[in-house]
Amino acid sequence: MYKIMTAGPVQVRENVRMARSLETTNPDLDLEFYELYKETCDILNDYMHSKGRAYILGGEGILGLEAACASLTEPGDRVLVIDNGIFGKGFADFVSMYGGTPVLYSADYRNPLDAEALADFLEKDSDFKYATVVHCDTPSGVLNDISVICPLLSQHGILTVVDSVAAMFGEYVNVEESCIDILCGGSQKALSAPPGLTMLWVSDRALEAMENRKTPIAAFYANILTFKNYYEDKWFPYTMPVSDIMGLRAALDNAVADTDILARHAKIAAATREAVRKSGLSLYLESGYSNTVTVIEVPEGLTDEQILSTVRDRYGVMLSGCFDVLAGKVFRIGHMGENANEDDMIMTMDALDNTFADLGYPLRASLKEEFINSMK
Repeated sequence: MYKIMTAGPVQVRENVRMARSLETTNPDLDLEFYELYKETCDILNDYMHSKGRAYILGGEGILGLEAACASLTEPGDRVLVIDNGIFGKGFADFVSMYGGTPVLYSADYRNPLDAEALADFLEKDSDFKYATVVHCDTPSGVLNDISVICPLLSQHGILTVVDSVAAMFGEYVNVEESCIDILCGGSQKALSAPPGLTMLWVSDRALEAMENRKTPIAAFYANILTFKNYYEDKWFPYTMPVSDIMGLRAALDNAVADTDILARHAKIAAATREAVRKSGLSLYLESGYSNTVTVIEVPEGLTDEQILSTVRDRYGVMLSGCFDVLAGKVFRIGHMGENANEDDMIMTMDALDNTFADLGYPLRASLKEEFINSMK
């Protein structure tokens, strides 16, 4: 088995695996399951400081992004798509799919979004139903400041949809203070449950926009409104994945009990970046580093496949490559959730030291040693 140090999915704790193996029930009929589901959603609401509604949907995190766009978009709606990363730009496809008109606000992929520049843009054009923002754009690791960006959009009457799949539980999120209308999360990143579930936090303002549409929502599985009265009616729109939700609940309980979770992510991320710099390797980003993933440029003379296959096959550590405009140009270390621990990061850095030695690429300093020094 490989040590999974990818940018998601990540390692899963034993108590989460065991929770998924417990005896299950019929979630359509068992009223106790409705209580478990609602209680879990209430904990999610508290954790993200939301006064709206939280839902758990049966589908990988991308389902949440599509559901937000499907539920809000009507034909002809102008939607502001903030594009300073591969996933940021990808929202345009969901907007178009449901008849909306995506308007891309494109910015530098190597830095977080400049809120002042966005403010200038909005002074000239703010006629948008909603805007999409990626908190941590996983391919580059850039972290956008949603606590500034979303209130700015809200001041112009624009609903906000935030993809925090790769940030939440490793970066601070406050739904109310940040004026977020739909927050999207996934089970397999820093929460450290297996892939397969979407988490959504939905404001009253977003629900009102869905309910006051002139046209029906052009989806069933991706229709957020189908969950609105699940508890009162004791009815889910489809049979819920019981084992997945039991595992997610265990992972959520782990996160709630981990009072140092954000500080640990920050410390490990900073030590990782410092080790990369001192080794002579180059970080992809110029600024705006997420505490959940570090993205490193492939050195000249090597390929991403050489690095990824050597560290995996010789040293048992699985890292992430990338895709789209970053295909072949970078490799990524996911230090989020269960991966965000000193021992596994030391193992990862040691494996990379050996990998670069095997490939004949001399480092200026040992990644392992510099990481250890930075953690002191």
